[in-house]
Amino acid sequence: MIDFSYAAAPESAAIGRVRDRYLPYIDGEFVEGKGADLETVNPGTGELLSVVSTVAEEDLDVAVRAARTAFDGPWSRLTGAQRGAYLFRIARGIAERSRELAVVECLDNGKPIKETRDFDVPTAAQHFFSHAGWADKLEHLGLGPSPRPLGVAGQVIPWNFPLLMAAWKIAPALAAGNTVVIKPAETTPLSILVLAEIIADADLPPGVVNIVPGAGDVGAALVDHPGLDKVAFTGSTAVGRQIQRRLAGTGRKFTLELGGKGANIVFADAAQDQAVEGVVNGIFFNQGQVCCAGSRLLVQEPVAEEFLARLKSRVETLRVGDPMDKNTDVGAINSAAQLDRITALLEAGDAEGAERWTSSCPLPDRGWYLAPTIFEQASPSMRVAREEIFGPVLSVMTFRTPEEALAKANNTPYGLSAGVWTEKGSRAMAMAAGLRAGVVWDNTFNRFDPTAAFGGYRESGFGREGGPAGMRAYLHDDDEPVLARPASTGRDGDR
Repeated sequence: MIDFSYAAAPESAAIGRVRDRYLPYIDGEFVEGKGADLETVNPGTGELLSVVSTVAEEDLDVAVRAARTAFDGPWSRLTGAQRGAYLFRIARGIAERSRELAVVECLDNGKPIKETRDFDVPTAAQHFFSHAGWADKLEHLGLGPSPRPLGVAGQVIPWNFPLLMAAWKIAPALAAGNTVVIKPAETTPLSILVLAEIIADADLPPGVVNIVPGAGDVGAALVDHPGLDKVAFTGSTAVGRQIQRRLAGTGRKFTLELGGKGANIVFADAAQDQAVEGVVNGIFFNQGQVCCAGSRLLVQEPVAEEFLARLKSRVETLRVGDPMDKNTDVGAINSAAQLDRITALLEAGDAEGAERWTSSCPLPDRGWYLAPTIFEQASPSMRVAREEIFGPVLSVMTFRTPEEALAKANNTPYGLSAGVWTEKGSRAMAMAAGLRAGVVWDNTFNRFDPTAAFGGYRESGFGREGGPAGMRAYLHDDDEPVLARPASTGRDGDR
């Protein structure tokens, strides 16, 4: 038994300056929404964190009309360089308030403060910085000499990376010349409402960015709104299917970034300690609460026993606890409902015959936590090896040949991410060519860059975010006809 005692090093919650109440941001103003108030809870303690005013459909109408007015008016009259200057101001604002944002994200989401501090917030700023540079270079995307923005983009983001997903969606849309109406997840709305303050301080024209908090019904109403030209969604595959059905035949463009069941493939010649760290980083440091988590491990048989022993030894050292503690490696599960779902899948793994191993780390008495868990001797047919768990749970399988590894890695309805661990570059390239995944990492995992495209295939969705490919998703081709819009962008009853 490892001694998990250590001196706590908590970040101060006061730095987050969390208010008692937050408001939607519509047409350049923070306004009371007409929907029911929403309570957001700190996953690390289970206690109330803040109250958020949510929107109703009539608020959505106001937000979409404001976005249309801004698109047709002041925003469309700016040059690319001028739009880039606004994006640069937002990026600077994120950087200047980075510590505050890291605390807010930690308190609202449950992930460790060192992850929000060292990854989430800096990467969000990087996306705005990067897209600020693209705003005056759209003609270099290969879409003709004068590509045009789509118009008003409706965007819906998940709870696992609230601030970063907002940056992924808002930055390319604005750089391309679009305006935005964006809905955060109901359990994690706070960091994007702090981002709204930064956007307001950057003096963007009213209506360019509108933030509309609410539950799933608000997201559905936004997707269905006739005043949109584009929909971008990140979330579950089930909801993504519904969105695809709703938008079919409407003429509106849409991109979907959905679930995943990423595989880490470790060959016998891999640097084992490096691969162990990559596996841990891919599934445990983020509580497994990322769509591209490496939740399946495929190890070549000659080294499987040794590798698993090293992996368990490393996992035993991980500290599970208060997300605000700078020493914490594995934070809290985002909600009680999510923890219940994970627990049900763990029980399914036991029932299907997988061998469960759980870290001996102690868990806090308050909040929602789960010790890192490994299922050995899993098979591709088991639920724990097929379904997206969104928790710190790893399923382990072995393979003998590269062909078998490819067959097992591709035996999933998803196609978002994978990792290959080998010293042979030719083998890594051959595996990458055979893996049906949008992102394949070579001797690393969960590395992101705003200049690189990210996205999946099959039930992981379609379309790309980041880099030139992500910019193209918010622009018309030069020879693409623009469909005429109705004179009013309100609902039918308002025309």
